Amino acid sequence: MKLSHAQKSAFYENGFVKIPGVVPQIMVEAALRAINHSVGEGMRAEDMVTMRAQSYCKELTHAAVITDLFNRTAVPELAESILGSGQVAPAGGGQIALRFPGLQDPPGRPGGHLDGMYTPTNGVPKGTIQNFTMLVGVYLSSVRQDNAGNLTVWPGTHHLFEKYFREHGAESLLEGMPKVDMPEPTQIMVEPGDVVFAHYELAHGTAPNISPNVRYAIYFRITHAEFDRSQWQAPMHNIWMHYPGIQEAFSLS
Repeated sequence: MKLSHAQKSAFYENGFVKIPGVVPQIMVEAALRAINHSVGEGMRAEDMVTMRAQSYCKELTHAAVITDLFNRTAVPELAESILGSGQVAPAGGGQIALRFPGLQDPPGRPGGHLDGMYTPTNGVPKGTIQNFTMLVGVYLSSVRQDNAGNLTVWPGTHHLFEKYFREHGAESLLEGMPKVDMPEPTQIMVEPGDVVFAHYELAHGTAPNISPNVRYAIYFRITHAEFDRSQWQAPMHNIWMHYPGIQEAFSLS
């Protein structure tokens, strides 16, 4: 199973692509059962800020019921169609990202960020950028309207940020998000079993959830086999450095 040229075009232009129905329903339901059991055992209110930033149900993040959503589905093959054969390692863990309904009316506007930037609660060491190659979202629940905890993206910002980091240096991200004119955001609608691939350098966030339902998602962060942490700036300056499938499709040097 591979991404089509049209899907690669969407990824190249917008920085993300949604692939419907990749994960079988039986695996979705097994993951939901495990997560709901964990939530039913109770969560401390004082831990919620950290869990929201890192992961809920931490005892499950490395469990097979979660990692199998990546490792035992078509996800790696799809990813390798743009990152290169043999360049995607099996997932060792996944972020369990729940978004509970809020009561704010009207809802606020979602804010965009890049992963791997330090905050007091996300576990990233201060003074570092923990970048990677591609974000993979596996969805376990329906999101059929705006402001339902949707993954929200700012299409094309990977191109804007590449230009910005070439001019200002990737280290400038340590001072905060690049000061660029952002396009209008897109809130992505999904069904259980859908998968979203997003370029690391694409601005993204989470919409408020004013629906009556919890949004369930698992996020995996892929690092290309040739990614060199000592030269982490290189793929920030060349966003297709570790994407041979995109390079080939669009004759990029």
